[in-house]
Amino acid sequence: MKALVLFSGGLDSSLALRLVKEQGLEVEAINFVTVFCQNHRSGTRSCTPTQELGVKLKIVNVVSEEYWEIVKHPKYGYGKNLNPCIDCRIFMFRKAKKFMQEIGADFIVTGEVLGQRPMSQRRKTMQLIENESELSGLVLRPLSAKLLKPTIPEREGWVDRQKLLNFSGRFRKPQMKLAKEMQINNYTCPAGGCLLTDHAFAKRMQDLLEHGEFEINDVLLLKLGRHFRFNERTKLVIGRDKRENKQIEQLAKKDDVLFVPQNYPGPTALLQGKDAGKFSELTASIVASFSDVSPGKKLILHGKENGEEKIWTTLPLKKEEIKQYII
Repeated sequence: MKALVLFSGGLDSSLALRLVKEQGLEVEAINFVTVFCQNHRSGTRSCTPTQELGVKLKIVNVVSEEYWEIVKHPKYGYGKNLNPCIDCRIFMFRKAKKFMQEIGADFIVTGEVLGQRPMSQRRKTMQLIENESELSGLVLRPLSAKLLKPTIPEREGWVDRQKLLNFSGRFRKPQMKLAKEMQINNYTCPAGGCLLTDHAFAKRMQDLLEHGEFEINDVLLLKLGRHFRFNERTKLVIGRDKRENKQIEQLAKKDDVLFVPQNYPGPTALLQGKDAGKFSELTASIVASFSDVSPGKKLILHGKENGEEKIWTTLPLKKEEIKQYII
């Protein structure tokens, strides 16, 4: 028999994979990477654990209108922040089912632990997700199997239920102990990494959703710097260090206005929107307030506006005046 493991590269999915593989089954893994993953653009990090565990891994970068619709209008709503966990899980299960059929696998394995995630890993919700993705009875959760109804793989004897576990709750020490016993050392942070569960990021994402259409670059920018909103059509992103400054420059689009300080150390800034030109002087003053310009001195910024080179010379704006624009 053959199993397909939904593999995040984290502790739980690594353990689930090992538990099934040790029962002598043929195993492949699939890793879904979205723009909201902490390590987006570095999905190859998830390859290392599967090399250690000896299985073939398929990485799927999820960028589609179907997925954006889930983020914008989740059927089962959001969690504490802007996380559509149930809808997202159904989406990935459906994609996994299609791949399972393509490779001739018989069932799906996940690292889910009963009660670990308040929204998507409750007993009734797990069943709902299976039903919605037409995988009822075909999802094996080795870490909590003994606390759940026997699945088809267990009932049919494809796997030995007695060799599965009864983990539950958010306490991670049992998993970490088992990983040590199994000599599984190379896994990512056990706490997960969807940015939609982060309050600060979710607030920025909500602002983006409320102000019209957006592209993947706009979402990537949400991970960087300080964000400011001037009006319905215009926003500003200011870098916090050299790494962010470089990334902001790389993510700039043709119509964006880019600001780079010249005579004093300071952040790179990106002004976006159809009214950007109206706010270039204000932006320059805000950038100056986050730079190392000496008191009473003016900051010189170099950049591009409407495709043309431009220079701004300005004094810093007072901090209390900036607060009204912060997202």
